[in-house]
Order: sequence, then C-alpha cells, then structure tokens
Amino acid sequence: MKIWKTSITLLILANVVQAASYVPITTDNTCLLLKVNDKNRLEQTYYGAKISNVDELSMVDQQQFTAYSTFGTTHVFEAALRAIHADGNTSTELGFLSSSTESLSENVTQTVIKLKDEHYDLYVDIYYKAYQKEDILEQWVEIRNGQKKSIRLTNFASSDLSFNASEYYVSHFHGDWSNEMNISEQQLTEGIKIIDSKLGVRSTQFTHPSFILSLNQPAAENDGEIIGGTLAWPGNFQFAFEVDNMDKLRVLSGANPYASEYTLEKNETLKTPSLLFSYSNEGTGKMTRNFHRWARKYGIKNGDKERAVLLNNWEATYFDFDEPKLTKIIDDAAKMGFELFLLDDGWFGNKYPRNSDNAGLGDWETNKKKLPNGIPYLINECHKRNIKFGIWVEPEMVNPKSELYEKHPDWVIAQPYRERVEQRNQLNLDLSNPEVQEFVFNVVDKILRENPGIDYVKWDANRYVFNSGSSFLPADKQSHLFFDYSKHLMQIMNKISRKYPDVTFMACSGGGGRIDYGSMQYFDEYWISDNNDPIQRIFTQWGSQYFFPTIGLASHVSASPNHISGRTTPLKYRFDIAMAAKLGMDLQPSQMTEKEYKFSQQAIQLYKEIRNTVLMGDLYRILSPYKHNRTVYMYVNDAKSEAVVFNFLVRKEVYPKPPTIVLQGLDPDKKYRLKEINKDPDDWSRFTKYEGKILSGDYLMTVGLHFTMYNEYESLVIQLNEVN
Repeated sequence: MKIWKTSITLLILANVVQAASYVPITTDNTCLLLKVNDKNRLEQTYYGAKISNVDELSMVDQQQFTAYSTFGTTHVFEAALRAIHADGNTSTELGFLSSSTESLSENVTQTVIKLKDEHYDLYVDIYYKAYQKEDILEQWVEIRNGQKKSIRLTNFASSDLSFNASEYYVSHFHGDWSNEMNISEQQLTEGIKIIDSKLGVRSTQFTHPSFILSLNQPAAENDGEIIGGTLAWPGNFQFAFEVDNMDKLRVLSGANPYASEYTLEKNETLKTPSLLFSYSNEGTGKMTRNFHRWARKYGIKNGDKERAVLLNNWEATYFDFDEPKLTKIIDDAAKMGFELFLLDDGWFGNKYPRNSDNAGLGDWETNKKKLPNGIPYLINECHKRNIKFGIWVEPEMVNPKSELYEKHPDWVIAQPYRERVEQRNQLNLDLSNPEVQEFVFNVVDKILRENPGIDYVKWDANRYVFNSGSSFLPADKQSHLFFDYSKHLMQIMNKISRKYPDVTFMACSGGGGRIDYGSMQYFDEYWISDNNDPIQRIFTQWGSQYFFPTIGLASHVSASPNHISGRTTPLKYRFDIAMAAKLGMDLQPSQMTEKEYKFSQQAIQLYKEIRNTVLMGDLYRILSPYKHNRTVYMYVNDAKSEAVVFNFLVRKEVYPKPPTIVLQGLDPDKKYRLKEINKDPDDWSRFTKYEGKILSGDYLMTVGLHFTMYNEYESLVIQLNEVN
C-alpha cells in the first residue's frame, strides 16, 4: 500500500469500530510507525532502522505504546498532556480524527495527526517533520481549546516516545558558568529520572536540553542503538525518563510545566517547542553527523557560509577603552590577518556610563566620552583596513542604575513585596509585556539602522530569573511568564534576523547559556563558554559538538595565564583547540613577543586554508578525553579529499603508552599525503616518521597511526590531502 509515500487522509467516525490503520513517519534510514488501534487510539508500534519493505512492520506489532499519553481514566504514569476542563474534569481521552502527509520539499515531508477528546472540544494536532537525508525527525504539538470557557493545561509535552529494551542508558550534559557541557551517563532503573531547567532565561547554564539514550548497552561511538534528542527552546525544559513496572521506557520531552500552568481561552492554541531527534544503529558518531548535516542546512543561520576570524577587545581592555586604544587594536587586528574586530561591553551609557557592570545597561546610546565620534568612526577605521566591525549588546537586561530603570521600574521581572535580587548587578526585562518586546527589538534595530556597516552582533544575556513575577500579566496568568518569555524572545529574534539577513549574529549568553535550536535558527554562531582555558575547552567543545555543528562553535585564543582558570599553557596549544572550531582571539597582538606574533600570524593564515574542512566537514571522534589521556578527533570534507586530525594530550603520563590512532571517514581507495601543521618551528616533531608519507585511506582506517605524546599541554595537528 506504501501509504508513507503519498498524502493520506484517514477519517474515522466517532463510535465506529474498524480495523487498525498505520501511519509511517520515515526518513532514508529510519522509521517511526504509528497505529490507530481498534479503539480509535493512537499508538507507537516501532521506532528504529528502516527496512526495505515498510509494509512488513504492520504485519506484527513490535510494541504497543500510547503515542501521546494523557491524564485520563487508565494511565497511571507521567502523562504528556494533562488538562483541567471548564467543568473541572481533569481527564482527557484523545481519539483519532485524521492524518495527512505532504511534501514540503524534495528532502522534507510533514505529517499531521489530528486528535480530539472523545467528549470535550479539546483538539491536539501532532506534527512530524521528516528530514530524509539527515535522518532527523522534528515533532511538536498544537493544543487548541474549542470549548466555550477557558481550560488549564498543567502538562503539555512536545513528544512522547517509548522503548522496550533489556537496558537503558541516558547521557545528559551539565555544568555551570565557565564549566559547561560536561557529560554524565547513567543506567535507568525502575522509576523516573527528570532532567530539567527552571532558570527561565539562559536556561542551558546548568543542564542542557539534549539527551543521548542508548538501548541495551552504554553509549558507544561507532556501534549500538542510539536515540539523540534536543529541544529547540531557549526557556525552561523537561525530559522525563520513566521505566515502568514492565521495564518499558517512556521519554517525555518539552517545555517544563514547573510553575507554568497555562490557561487557554476559547479558540486559543498553544504550540509547544520542537523536539529534534535521530535514531542511529551505528553509535553516537552517526547521530552527531546526522545533527551536524541537518543543522548546517536547517538549524543554524547561514549554515553554508564561511565564518570570519575575529579579534575581540574584551580581555585586553574590559570596560577601559577609548578611541585611540580601540583604533590601535583595530590596526593590529588588520595587520595580523583578522577579518573582523568585535567591540565588546562598555561602549554605551552617558548619565550612567558603562564603566563597569553595575551601571548603564539599558541605556543604548554611545558613550560620548569614550567614543566622541561614535560607532561610525570605528566602523570606518575597520573598513579602511578591509576588516569588518562587530558590536556587543544585551537588550533583554537592565541595571537598576540606569535611565531605563528610572523610567520603567515596572518593566522588570519581579514579585511584588519581595526583594529585587540582582545577578551581575542587573535584572531581567519582562518579555511578556508587549511594550518591552518592542523596546528590545528597537534596541537592536536602532543600533543597526543608525550605524550602517555593522557586520556582526554579539547578543549576550548574563543572568537567569529569580523572583518570577510580571507586572503586566494578570493575577490568574502569572504562571504564563516562563513560557511567554521564550515565545516572545524567539519572535523578536526572528524579526531581527529577517530584517538583517546579512548581519552575523552570535548567541553569547555569558557562555553556554542559550545554545539551542530554538535560538540558533536566528544566529550564525554560538559562544559555548566564557572560559577559554584550552584544557577546559577540550571538554566543553567535546560535549557541545554531540548536537551542535562546528561551523557555529566560536572558540578564542586567550591570554596566559588564563583569566578564569589561572592556568599557563603554550600558545600553540591554545591555538590548536581554537582552530578545531571557529577561530577567534582575545589575546592582543600588542601583548605578544616577536616570536608569538609571527606564530599567530602564520596560524591564522593556515586556519583560513583548512577552515572549510573544519567548519563544514564531518566530525569523527576517535579518543575521548573522558576515557584517555589523549583526545583525538578529525574532520573530513564531503569529497573526502581533505581531512584534519587534532591530537591533544589532556593528562601527562610519566611512562606513556601511545594508542593507535585509527582514522575514520576517509575513502579507502584514495591516497593521502600526511603533514603536520601549525608546528612550532623550534620544537622537535613526534610525527617525523609519517611526515610527507603517502598512505591509503584503507591503511589509515585499518592500521592507523602510532606516535608518542608526553609533554604537558602537547598538541599535534595533522593535515591529510588526496594525492592523485
């Protein structure tokens, strides 16, 4: 019948019992099979590898799970949807109405399954987008109140997936400011595990809205069944992993219902965030490449365009700068080979000048004392030297010591009769308020409109929410604040992105606070951590790259000793980890010795030669820093004509036992010339026996490479180029 290939509409009349019908959601290599059973309820019967004849999957049900569970008459576990109807009834029983599938493009199909409560006019539409080549599914839910009076939603998950395996292991990502994206894996046992955020804003700071579920064994890089999921949402989120009394697992994903009961008026619809998920039977490596390929095409702004190498003034000047000092930095940047200069925090505020982080935030007028000729002067200085200009903003926040706060103290998120608790000497603006939404949009719009020639915007957000109250929302809808903030934030981001498609935007958020695909569709780059210490960066970048593409991963060479860790590391080591992502620098040319300057200049030029492979290539993880004293990973371009292999010694060994580095992703039939790059000319190479050798992809992926690394903070980068 091949119904998964065509548009279908199945209409089932109420109270009519009929044979089961199936709705396949397929990509090139995976299949999610849904079933309408003889009681007119939607079930999940299969999710896994796609077989050549999908019809066979409907002959024998592999499993029978509710596809979108509700708090009702028989469900006794955590529910995807819980609603309180106008008459006080707390149960919901959803019956199937229809299903339709359409082709949105050559690569994307969309299936909509319509459900309705069997008594009340409560409608639930489940949306599935299937990205064929990337093997990514995107799911969200739209809940509509058709009743005459309002209803309350206490649970409103985006996705409800179920599994039946012998064992379940979940990996999640956690940390804090300057220590983001650490990986933790544990086995799930009977009961429920919740991974969530209640921070409201920059909500990925402690725990990230991504998970890796491994079936039957702990997660492995190149084998085993893996489901990777990440929520496209910059606000509070929740993943609930519940193993029931029959050892079956249900995974609920979506916006966090904590303190977020949502009232729907008549004919009002709530659209939940999207869960993006992918199945791999070849381990986490295949899952990562699925997400990276999807992201470069659909998930990140300008995912197919080259990124500029930038110099930031922050660690050099912090708030202490003026026109002559910045002009000197711009001149140094151009001479060293940078393509963009970024002016960070401190350029605004007059009545309350932004000379530290305790004043001026919210007053987005150029500081006349520091910059008497304004931003256009700096733009011109950059363009005269053929480099681009970027600027820092934090439009969602305000210092109490500001003109904005004096005029609009009611615009901040705060509870009445409670202390207004500050973080970084600032408060959150209330984006549930339409006036505040317009203000935040106008902040960015005015800066770009009045200063034509700005090429880059670093959008920061340096605190999360305490005291979550809104002076705009009515008393009975205060619990809407968390959800509405994120919804309106993305609307503002969308509006800005559409108006300024050629401006590059970085999602900063104090480092790692807002790295999600809800935000990233409007941003070209993401700042995963304020901590540029290379040892810390190895782990932070390793974690973030499971779901997020290298093309957006901004990584900077900073001063040594590092301003956060205090650790002293070689310049080459700092450069190598930054070159393994999207290269930038906070270390200033004027702070370098002649030798360091020459090395940096050459490293920047080298990066420009390999960045297409690094930023656009497929990532293959070879040795994990969590399991080995050395970490190794590599990028391979689409044509498999070039690869770049990064090696970092994470922990010094007294008696090293060098591992064999078995490469991946190459063409076994091609020949490759091996070359160590970004080498300090005064250092002896560990790679001498391989230097200049021509070896087949088959050799490199079977026999591999074997060389010692044992000095503290030692790194080695290998370039492989096809030889005809």
